[in-house]
Amino acid sequence: MIGPAFPQVLEAARTGAPWALEALYRELAGPVTGYLRLHGAAEPDDLASEVFVGVLTGVGGFVGDEAGFRAWVFTIAHRRLADSWRRASRRPALADVDVHDHAATAALTGGDAEEEALASLGTSRVHDLCARLPREQRAVVLLRVLGDLSVAEVARVLGKTPASVKALQHRGLLTLSAQCGDDRATPRASAAMTETR
Repeated sequence: MIGPAFPQVLEAARTGAPWALEALYRELAGPVTGYLRLHGAAEPDDLASEVFVGVLTGVGGFVGDEAGFRAWVFTIAHRRLADSWRRASRRPALADVDVHDHAATAALTGGDAEEEALASLGTSRVHDLCARLPREQRAVVLLRVLGDLSVAEVARVLGKTPASVKALQHRGLLTLSAQCGDDRATPRASAAMTETR
C-alpha cells in the first residue's frame, strides 16, 4: 500500500505526473497480472496493459481512498478479463496453448507472504489448484488474496452480495484445502479472511 501519501500521489496522477502514474503501476501491476494469469487469461501481460490504459484514462474521474482505488482497478481488470473471454468464445482457437506454462511468474503478487507461498507450492501447482476451482470461486479467492480486497469490495467488483461472496470464498478455500490435503487449515483461513475485513 502507498499509505498516507496516496492522496498526493492520486492528485499528481490526475495531472499526468509520470512519477505518480509509475507509483500506482508499481503498486498494482503484479497483483493485477497475477489475477489475470491465475484466471487463465491467454495473454495476461497484454491484458494487464489494457487494464492500466483504462486506469490512465479514467484516473481523472476517480474519487476515493486507496482501498477504493484498488477495488476500482480490480473492477477494470475483471471486466477486461470477461471481455477477453467473450472475444475468445466468438473466434475459433488457432492452436492448443498451455496458459499455465509461464517461466517468469515471480511478479505474480505484491507481497512477501504470497511470494513465499507461491514459491513453496510451485507455480505450476498454484495454476493447477486455481484452474480446478469454479470460475466464481476462483474470482473471489484471487480478489481477496491477490487483490487484497474486502468482502464488500469483492461483492462490488463481481456484482454479488457480500453473503454470496463469503459463501463462494468459504467453498473455494475448502476445495483448495481438500486438494492440498489439509482439511484443518481452510476453516481457520476462511474465518481469518472474513473477520479481518
